[in-house]
Amino acid sequence: MLIACQLAGETLVSIGRLLAPSFVFPGPVAGMLLLLAFLGWRRRLPIGLDAMATGLIGILSLLFVPSAVGIVQYGGLILEWGPPLLLALVVSTVLTLLVTVGTYLALARLSNGEKP
Repeated sequence: MLIACQLAGETLVSIGRLLAPSFVFPGPVAGMLLLLAFLGWRRRLPIGLDAMATGLIGILSLLFVPSAVGIVQYGGLILEWGPPLLLALVVSTVLTLLVTVGTYLALARLSNGEKP
C-alpha cells in the first residue's frame, strides 16, 4: 500500500509536470497525502500497515546518516558560510515571532472591539 501510494503520487506529479512544466511538488509527499486521504476515507488501518509503519519508524534514524556525511564532507564550506547563515536564521526567526505576536495582538484587540 505504501509503495502504491508513492507510485500514484509520483504519477500525479509527473502528469502535473507534463501539463504545467513549472509545476513543482515532491511525488512522495503527494503519495503521503493520498495515503492520508485513503486512511481518512476507510477510518481504520489496513492489516499490516501498523506493523510496517512501526518497523519503518524503528529504522528512521538511518535517514540522518547522509546528512552527517554531508556535514563531514563539506565541513570547510560550513565553517566558511555557517556564521552568516546562522545569523540570518536567528534574525529571520526573531522577526517572524515578532510579526506573529503583533498580528495576534492586533487581531485580539479587534475581536474585543478595541482599535488597533
